[in-house]
Amino acid sequence: MTYSADPDTPSSLIDRVLRLLLTAAHKLLTINWIIRRPRTLGAHALALTPERKLILVRHRYARGWRVPGGGRHANENPEEAVLRELREEIGMTAHGRVRLACELEHQVNFKRDLASLLIVEDVRYRPPRWSWEIECVAEFPVNDLPPDTVELTRRWVRLLTRT
Repeated sequence: MTYSADPDTPSSLIDRVLRLLLTAAHKLLTINWIIRRPRTLGAHALALTPERKLILVRHRYARGWRVPGGGRHANENPEEAVLRELREEIGMTAHGRVRLACELEHQVNFKRDLASLLIVEDVRYRPPRWSWEIECVAEFPVNDLPPDTVELTRRWVRLLTRT
């Protein structure tokens, strides 16, 4: 079930211009990351509804469905960070148990990233009416992800089904 702008509905001119600008800004950041190769910390959520559906987001600046999440401050623990990201990106209003699934060292967009992957159960949410970053929020059965789900998200979901 999709809760914000329907991905199949033609977007407004403002949304298209915003996508273009944010995509360009993201590409400029990538050039900076190629040069600097920064070390980053991330926190990402395998957020499950009470019906055990996985909540995914589509960013305005990147293609494909992804798990909610993002950067983590150096003094922020992974659980705090992932709950903050869920409130910001999907409008989370309540949740159940939160547990660390794993921590992965990987390279993404030329950054060296330590990604904490957390499973957040019984997530209830009310997506913001509009967001600069998030274009769409939707939930899917774990074993039936949309075709344009990014590969990293698919790998993380495979981890979920083994835990």
